[in-house]
Amino acid sequence: MNFELTEEQQMVKASVREFAQKEIAPRAHEYDEESKFPYEQIKGLAELGLFGMIIPEEWGGAGFDSISYSLALEEIGKADASCAVIVSVTNSVCCYPILIFGTEEQKEKYLRPLAQGAKLGAFCLTEPQAGSDATNQKTRAVRDGDNYIINGTKSWVTTGGIADVYIVMAVTGEQNGKKEITAFIVEGDANGLSVSSIEHKMGQRASQTAEMNFTDVRVPVSNVLGREGEGMKVALSSLDNGRIGVASLGVGLAQGALDESLKYSKDRIAFGKPIAELQAIQFKLSDMATQTEAARLLTHRAAYMKDKGDKQAGWYASMAKVYATENANRVCAEAVQIHGGNGYSREYAVERMYRDARVTTIYEGTSEIQRIVISRGILRA
Repeated sequence: MNFELTEEQQMVKASVREFAQKEIAPRAHEYDEESKFPYEQIKGLAELGLFGMIIPEEWGGAGFDSISYSLALEEIGKADASCAVIVSVTNSVCCYPILIFGTEEQKEKYLRPLAQGAKLGAFCLTEPQAGSDATNQKTRAVRDGDNYIINGTKSWVTTGGIADVYIVMAVTGEQNGKKEITAFIVEGDANGLSVSSIEHKMGQRASQTAEMNFTDVRVPVSNVLGREGEGMKVALSSLDNGRIGVASLGVGLAQGALDESLKYSKDRIAFGKPIAELQAIQFKLSDMATQTEAARLLTHRAAYMKDKGDKQAGWYASMAKVYATENANRVCAEAVQIHGGNGYSREYAVERMYRDARVTTIYEGTSEIQRIVISRGILRA
């Protein structure tokens, strides 16, 4: 296996790092404090082509491979996890399913502007009673001539209320006692689609997360994504791809916390010398660096396997997601510890990183769900 990045991958990493450190990182504290959506930064990321990273150029995307996608999200995540999750969601669970399951007309109408960053995407699977048990859907779509009428509630929708395009899962029938779930493309300005509440979150506060209400939302039959009854196939395929994105975000958070800890430990004086010279701190830093590099390599392996079409790519994505996000929580916690009392203050970036990391083991499939996916994969291999 070649561990060297290609020239194109190096260029992606360098250009995204430059933008993220100049335009995103300096505002991350302000946006977190005010729960302010980063419109200006999102516009800049769109101009870099980062909202259609894995979409072919023929549909307005950048045509990156999955490792380049991972590198870009790591650099954004290192600067601000809120920006990273906004980018990840549009790429992985909005653009990607339209690319794989969409008709030519759907791609032209929705995928092209999404990939170009002219529109933002969102994904509506979770409901108040249906989180990890994703098939326990209550939102229903009833056929009415050339339309479907959708009624129900979707929760924890990233970019909810801001997005222009929503990928929505709804029950369209039952067969043999099992719900048939279908995926739909719903436009953000559709009549009957509204925000019922905005979540006040522990972390990733600049990324708006909303509960969305669907009241007699009329969607044309032409907006069915894939075939009727194949909604879970669409959802799970999208989440496999999304887990590489979240793993990359986790690597970025961990690296950001490590970088802050290295800088702080060289400047902070205790017992007459920088704390970086204390073995207790050195051991923490060495573990943080080792575990973060392991998370990065596992994430790149999952991305590589996806591009190769490896049949094991799905559960490798789960391995990357569970390890990288749990590592992000460990590393960010140690970063706070290294900073001592200052790490508990919002004046230091590691406090925000610690809060931002917590949700990564929950969204787009909890760590527990990832372990189920992994165990099924290794038992069948």
